[in-house]
Amino acid sequence: MPQSLTIAVDFDGTIVENRYPEVGKPILFAFESLKKLQEEGHRLILWTYRHGVKLDEAVEFCRKNGLEFYAVNKSYPEEEYDNTISRKILADIFIDDRNLGGLKGWGEIYQSLSINKSKIKKKKKSGLFGRF
Repeated sequence: MPQSLTIAVDFDGTIVENRYPEVGKPILFAFESLKKLQEEGHRLILWTYRHGVKLDEAVEFCRKNGLEFYAVNKSYPEEEYDNTISRKILADIFIDDRNLGGLKGWGEIYQSLSINKSKIKKKKKSGLFGRF
């Protein structure tokens, strides 16, 4: 059985267009892809620079679009913020528009992380290399 992942997702420029401090328009297929990954059993963490009221606005925007996170700016819901330790969180994957190479499209992100990958039959190649 495929393993579920803990996925940390940025907000501005990743789920929505970057209009900070405002909330931008949703990026095409972001909410649909994230909800589908969540349905497959992946844990989603909102990992964002936002804090205070601006963070509350982002969380509420996601909630209104049908997305609730396992945790927000922490590794697990019960974690207490402690400014004496690193804010780095425990996640298997980080999705952020600041990734090297930029943000891939949400369709491609979903396909690469989905547990329910469809089995695509490959055409049999002919010639010497088609045998291996």
